[in-house]
Amino acid sequence: MSLAVLKSRALAGMDAPEVSVEVHLANGLPSFTIVGLPDTEVKEARDRVRAALQNGGFEMPSRRITVNLAPADLPKESGRFDLPIALGILAASSQIPGDQLNRYEFAGELSLSGQLRPIRGALAMSLAMRGASDGKRRGFILPLANADEAALVADAEIYPARSLLQVCAHFAARDPQAALPRHHATLPPACFHYPDFADVKGQHQAKRALEVAAVGGHSVL
Repeated sequence: MSLAVLKSRALAGMDAPEVSVEVHLANGLPSFTIVGLPDTEVKEARDRVRAALQNGGFEMPSRRITVNLAPADLPKESGRFDLPIALGILAASSQIPGDQLNRYEFAGELSLSGQLRPIRGALAMSLAMRGASDGKRRGFILPLANADEAALVADAEIYPARSLLQVCAHFAARDPQAALPRHHATLPPACFHYPDFADVKGQHQAKRALEVAAVGGHSVL
């Protein structure tokens, strides 16, 4: 197929509105255009995606590539759309299966080698997915560094990945071991250590006054 549509999210303060990443391949002179009110960082995705695909052993299609980030009136910023753009190109050129892409949302900045770099707003995106307007529950594929943050949302289906290759293997996998495992939040152990006057050097009169005030319930102001 020459058209692929994936879901991602923009970041607007504490909100994370849904964005459709539409990738179309057409005949004509090779070009790579991103439309839909992208800022400079998003426009630079063309070079990051091209390098990541080539270094990952994929083919960059020699066709006219148009990427539309909809809705067009919503500003798009940062490199969070690198991953869905790259996957859209691969699906539209039939280099990976595209039949399961609609079950997930994607976010992640790509390095030139194809590694996934962390993004801002993973928690906001995970929260927004829980209240999706279409009522569909989707998994969330994002960089490993953002996994704990996104998994703080109850019942969120978080699938972290280290690289573009790992994400592609998840969709092309016939071996279950190649599929991305679901991530659960790991909370730090509770700490019950409180500051102690014994740690304060000197100030004997001040400490004595505070102890007397604490015992008697007196104000110290």
